[in-house]
Amino acid sequence: MNIILKSDKFDDWLSNLRDKKAKAKIALRLGRAEQGNFGDCEPVGEGVSEMRIHYGPGYRLYFTRRGDVVYLLLLGGDKSTQQTDIKRAIEMANNLPKESTP
Repeated sequence: MNIILKSDKFDDWLSNLRDKKAKAKIALRLGRAEQGNFGDCEPVGEGVSEMRIHYGPGYRLYFTRRGDVVYLLLLGGDKSTQQTDIKRAIEMANNLPKESTP
């Protein structure tokens, strides 16, 4: 089982998301990730990966792994903000301690 930690930026993004169906799909996806099934993911650079949710505008969840089972959700976005979000997520990951635990 994976432990998923969320940044304040991710929590803010998710709480401001108006689409209730999208929120439900994101929550379901995070539950699966906790169980070890990350689904459609790709590394985007410098230890950051992008979890893609094929719904609506193409939601993206950016995360990095610290330690054996801890994943930190850095931020979320969609296809329209992808390049900016990747740069921000990499910057956030680079500012994290090398090992983070709950």
